Amino acid sequence: MEVLGIDIGGSGMKAAPVDTAAGKLTGELYRLETPDPAMPAAVAAALAELVRHFSWKGPIGCGFPGAVRHGVVLGAANLSRAWQDVNAVELFTAAAGRAVAVANDADVAGLAEMRFGAGRAARGVTLVITLGTGIGTALFVDHVLVPNTEFGHIEIDGRDAEEIASARVRKEKSLGWKKWVRGVDRYLQRMCQDQSLDRIIIGGGVSKKHEKFLPLLTVSAEVLPARLRNEAGIIGAALYAAEARAARLGDRGRTRPPRRARRRYPS
Repeated sequence: MEVLGIDIGGSGMKAAPVDTAAGKLTGELYRLETPDPAMPAAVAAALAELVRHFSWKGPIGCGFPGAVRHGVVLGAANLSRAWQDVNAVELFTAAAGRAVAVANDADVAGLAEMRFGAGRAARGVTLVITLGTGIGTALFVDHVLVPNTEFGHIEIDGRDAEEIASARVRKEKSLGWKKWVRGVDRYLQRMCQDQSLDRIIIGGGVSKKHEKFLPLLTVSAEVLPARLRNEAGIIGAALYAAEARAARLGDRGRTRPPRRARRRYPS
């Protein structure tokens, strides 16, 4: 099945068609700058432009940088407070003129990594972590996603985990690998303690240089570098849409969550 995958980030919005059976892009990636300010109406208009670029008529999946429950945004710290309680599924579907499935960006990137990347053969409890400007997390138990974990914001030594373990911190403070990895190691040890992890998969741009820091970690869980890297968000968004569609078609008799009341979206 071919699905258009869209990955919304704090600075950029990327899209490409994806073969969800193979987990591969079938066309060239197209990118736009994320609107500034990233208000709901402006982001929806940019998403519509991505869809028009591909003249897309099929299903669409979207990874969103915030917690999303039943299509409704619970918060989006890297975009705007105006997103609180916005029904992103309704907003994006109206803008695109096609059905759009929406989920947390870290969750869909983790989904791609578990289906087609380093977690493909994994069993037990796996945490997929993206170390970038912040920390994105996706927790899986025997390949079943536990959504919206947001473990990047837990407190470590009185500080937000992102302030000691993100790739941004390493760059901003010009830390060497050995010094930076101490914070990463403390964070991962806490995750292993709290979640009884069997393995950890580390993604983000820093994973390209995994040989410089993975051997320095002391955590008990198996630690692997991610394989899909920058394409994980797009592939995962498309995969999420395909699996959501299959679930709807195969289980029409189930009671669905009640629709939220429509609201106006700030522009």
